[in-house]
Amino acid sequence: QVQLVESGGGLVQPGGSLRLSCVASRSIFRLMTISWFRQRPGKQRELVATISQGGGAHYPDSVQGRFTAGGDGAKDTVYLQMNSLKPEDTAVYYCNLQYRDSVSGPMHHTWGQGTQVTVSS
Repeated sequence: QVQLVESGGGLVQPGGSLRLSCVASRSIFRLMTISWFRQRPGKQRELVATISQGGGAHYPDSVQGRFTAGGDGAKDTVYLQMNSLKPEDTAVYYCNLQYRDSVSGPMHHTWGQGTQVTVSS
């Protein structure tokens, strides 16, 4: 099972930027989907970005144009670039990967531990 370690969260002023990273504990044979979720205080966990192999990137209206997700296969790292942050973006952010360890093997999925993002002046 691949373990994910997240970093990059913190306190930022409205309008600022943060880049969250998620590093895998080992190389992944085939990364199928990269997703980022967040859980705001008192709310259910919600999807904020997903990139699937062959399916492109998708973002909800609430973050469209401000958030960009991607991956660096050479470093076994995925990221979430967040710009023009708003107080309502305050949440714990989680990365999630779906992957295969072989061509015909089962799909696995794994979560990062979460990182706190606080947007406040």
